[in-house]
Amino acid sequence: AAARATRPADNRPPARAGRRTTSPPPAAPGVRGPSAPGSRPRAAGRAPVRPVVPQPQPTDRFAELLLAVLSGQRPVHAMLRHTAGRAYDDLVRLAERVPLRTRGARPVVRDIGWFEPREGAVEVFARIGAGDRLRAMAFRLEQGRDLRWRCTAVELGGPRAGSR
Repeated sequence: AAARATRPADNRPPARAGRRTTSPPPAAPGVRGPSAPGSRPRAAGRAPVRPVVPQPQPTDRFAELLLAVLSGQRPVHAMLRHTAGRAYDDLVRLAERVPLRTRGARPVVRDIGWFEPREGAVEVFARIGAGDRLRAMAFRLEQGRDLRWRCTAVELGGPRAGSR
């Protein structure tokens, strides 16, 4: 007769139902674990507290990637798999002039904002600062069927070569 596997009922109080109750994996050889001499004793039954590390948003990642390309720190083909439609061609034309390259202070993303016109699409603006100069960068991200975000449009604003 085949033995039927049964799982015991969850008797934990409701306040603790969502907490992790499994023990941490054993320490690697040579690493001080909870039973190693000189280690602090851990409270029985408590899992170690791990700090929550926020994951970067697609808007932040794309702003940094675009900044690196438009300032000449990375080649334009680094964005090839992260773009869709005409965005890559537009980016190639923008990157030829290296519009965000500066002497002295390295350009950084100072601020990011976004608008979500529909689900799966985000229009993003970023303020790019380098020393006392401030430029504007805008781009659109769309989520594909594979759930990856891709840049579909890029524009730059700020001082132009002929406007001085």
